[in-house]
Amino acid sequence: MKRIGILSDTHGYLHPNAFEFFEKCDEIWHAGDIGDSDILTVLRTIAPVRAVWGNCDGWDIRGETAHSLVFNCEEHKVAMMHIVGKPGYYEPRAMEIIKNEKPTIFVAGHSHILRVMQDKENNLLFINPGAAGRYGIHTRLTFLRLTIDGQRLSDLEIYDEPKQVKI
Repeated sequence: MKRIGILSDTHGYLHPNAFEFFEKCDEIWHAGDIGDSDILTVLRTIAPVRAVWGNCDGWDIRGETAHSLVFNCEEHKVAMMHIVGKPGYYEPRAMEIIKNEKPTIFVAGHSHILRVMQDKENNLLFINPGAAGRYGIHTRLTFLRLTIDGQRLSDLEIYDEPKQVKI
């Protein structure tokens, strides 16, 4: 059994409540647009991190992360990439991963829109944790955690608060 924290689009900002929210997680998955390598360093003090780079990330972050990841977690095959699209409208590279790797969970970022939904056509759970950072047009800061126990997914919890806009 593993407790997983998932976030994306921090753009150089890690919300102070992320520490408590992720403290009992066995792993943290970051789906890109990290913004500052210090974010990864800090997250690694909480739990091991798996991360992909996003379109806004510089060469420093790209040097220590991957464009996409495919790995096993419990009895699930997980794919993670920043720009994925969404069920029914996947980007070509994401669709290639789906067809070749057949993940049962696909974690995405980029849209800044929280979305967790079953993709019945591709037999996978699509997860986009929304945006955890202050940069972007989103109005809410979101990240999530869940438990993976064998094939069972449970205890999905979402951190959600209004984004404070500085003028």
